[in-house]
Amino acid sequence: MKKTKEDFLEGQTLLINKPLGWSSFQAVNALKWAIRKKFNLKKIKIGHAGTLDPLATGLLIICTGKFTKRIPELQGQTKEYTGTFTLGGTTPSYDLETKVDQTFSIEHITPNLIVETTTQFLGEIDQKPPIFSALKKDGKRLYEFAREGIEVVIKTRKITISEFEITSIRLPEVDFRVVCSKGTYIRSLAHDFGKALDSGAHLLVLKRTKIGDFNVNKAMTPEVFKKQLAIQD
Repeated sequence: MKKTKEDFLEGQTLLINKPLGWSSFQAVNALKWAIRKKFNLKKIKIGHAGTLDPLATGLLIICTGKFTKRIPELQGQTKEYTGTFTLGGTTPSYDLETKVDQTFSIEHITPNLIVETTTQFLGEIDQKPPIFSALKKDGKRLYEFAREGIEVVIKTRKITISEFEITSIRLPEVDFRVVCSKGTYIRSLAHDFGKALDSGAHLLVLKRTKIGDFNVNKAMTPEVFKKQLAIQD
């Protein structure tokens, strides 16, 4: 559907499928520059509703113009993720950003134990965000402390997991689907899940599939958006 300059200035909600390796900021920037170039705009309001790590893919909601006021509301909606945990090893970042630092036995882990352990994480729980995260402490990003090797105390916070389903088991890999509240770190869930299994775990793959009623199936990559915008008459 053709969009005009006025459409973007008044406000659009754009569903983007963020590629692997892109930061959320890069995705927003790609759309911003495409819109500015197409309509010869000096500036346009644009932002995203909920950050995805570069190693995660999936749904990123980007708002333009007056619709940027809706971002806090969108950020507060329930989110769904699918992905894969790797059991038997931990990493400082809880994902593949850093290398495995400790290994653990998984000989005692059975499919039944894996499925039963998910129940420990249902409902409202206390979760500690990863040290490799963009959260701020004393005005500084946590990942900055981590990269400098400085230990900091990270407070837990209340999050809610309404669904936690194991979709496939191929030890040491376990596929999952999670429906959760704003502020949930799936990397932390991976780490805590490994501890609950008396082993270790880290996040191998992560995809955000839903935010509220918005589905990644309706999303396009930044490159497709730019191409479609460029070929508009």
